[in-house]
Amino acid sequence: MDNDLKRILGKLQYADDAKVVQQITEQTRRVQARMAGVRHKIAVMSGKGGVGKSMTTVNLALALGRRGCKVGIIDVDLNGPCVPRMMGMHGRGLEVTPDGARPPEGPFGIKVASMDFLLNDAAPVRWKGPMDLSPVWLGLTEMNVIREFLADIVWGDLDYLLADLPPGAAADKPPVIAGFLPDLAGAVVVTTPSEVASEVVQKSVNYATELGLRVLGVIENMSRYRCPSCGAEHDLFDGDTDSLCRALDLPLLGRIPFDRTFARTFDKGIPLLDAEYPTNRRYDDIADRMVSLVDYRKVLAETL
Repeated sequence: MDNDLKRILGKLQYADDAKVVQQITEQTRRVQARMAGVRHKIAVMSGKGGVGKSMTTVNLALALGRRGCKVGIIDVDLNGPCVPRMMGMHGRGLEVTPDGARPPEGPFGIKVASMDFLLNDAAPVRWKGPMDLSPVWLGLTEMNVIREFLADIVWGDLDYLLADLPPGAAADKPPVIAGFLPDLAGAVVVTTPSEVASEVVQKSVNYATELGLRVLGVIENMSRYRCPSCGAEHDLFDGDTDSLCRALDLPLLGRIPFDRTFARTFDKGIPLLDAEYPTNRRYDDIADRMVSLVDYRKVLAETL
């Protein structure tokens, strides 16, 4: 990393008066120190916006919490953070201590760190920069903020840390952000059975795997529509997620129906925690498969 930055700065013919390399190196060390107590780090990505990635992240965390695991969520979507609202934690804040910023806890003791805690309601995030000279600086600024954010959060000991990555408007973001997380166990990909979503997700996954990001499996969200009156389920899309998984050589971790009752409660900041609720049972099954994959890969890595 240091050599790459020095080479770039050399080509630009600017002196590193701000000691950029030193700052980034120090931030990277701090991130590694913060993550030392986290056993498993999993990224949740989509490659396509509007597929319910944040809802999936929140409910996977709750499913792990129901198992008795110590869980954290890092909401890396800086422009549209919504995890705190879904968790019923909107309006809370990070506790600033001499050791760093301590995230507040939600249901099952789940720790959440999000840009939402640092913003006023409806305040947009603006990445200022010399756009007339180069649009790259906006992206660099955002990446630097994410790296610093990760470096300042005190997680303590966790079994699982889920990273809710930004939507796939920029396909390079998931691999870059995932690179900030040392010893990443892998990524879970969220899609809908829509043909449009499947096409975009397939391209994003192929790009991510080319850059070395390990993908654990696929979750099909909004697979069907569950009637709030009778509980019957009906198809919403005509896509084929099974074919997508075969093309990517990835397991389908599970299917989550569109549940109006479920969606309304989370939208109002009232997470539905009943373990016997049908949609929660689906998430529990998916969490079980995800945990099995992570444990299997860890054992495999240790034996090789």
